This record gives sequence, C-alpha cells and structure tokens, in this order.
Amino acid sequence: MKKILIVAATAGLMSLAACGGETTNTVAENVAASEEANAAIYDAAGDNATNEVVETALENAEAVAENNADVAEANAN
Repeated sequence: MKKILIVAATAGLMSLAACGGETTNTVAENVAASEEANAAIYDAAGDNATNEVVETALENAEAVAENNADVAEANAN
C-alpha cells in the first residue's frame, strides 16, 4: 500500500512539473470569459422570467455584461 502511494504521489508531482507553470490567459481574457458567462446566465434567466419588468431588467443586465466582455476583449489585444 505504501509503495502505491509513493508511485501515485510521484506521478502527481511529475504531472505538475510537466505543466511548466506558464499561464496562457491574461486577466482581460479571464474577465471577458466571465462577463460572457454572466450574459448567458442573464439571457437564460430572462427567458424564464414571468414578469415583463424582470425580463427587461435581465435583458439590460445581459447587454451590460456583453459590453463589458467586448471591452475586456479589446483590452486583451
């Protein structure tokens, strides 16, 4: 059992070492992805809204999130 744990720990450490620790996403790219996800959530919530006022508010929030994503993508480049 102890040998299996040692082999598993060694394999785990080797896989972490293989990563190189380099990130490919910038902060702006992460913000853009997050805002796009928020826009999708607002869109889905708006589709499920039973009240027209709530649906309009969610559509506005979706538009704001999409605009934020566009700005973040522009800053990433």
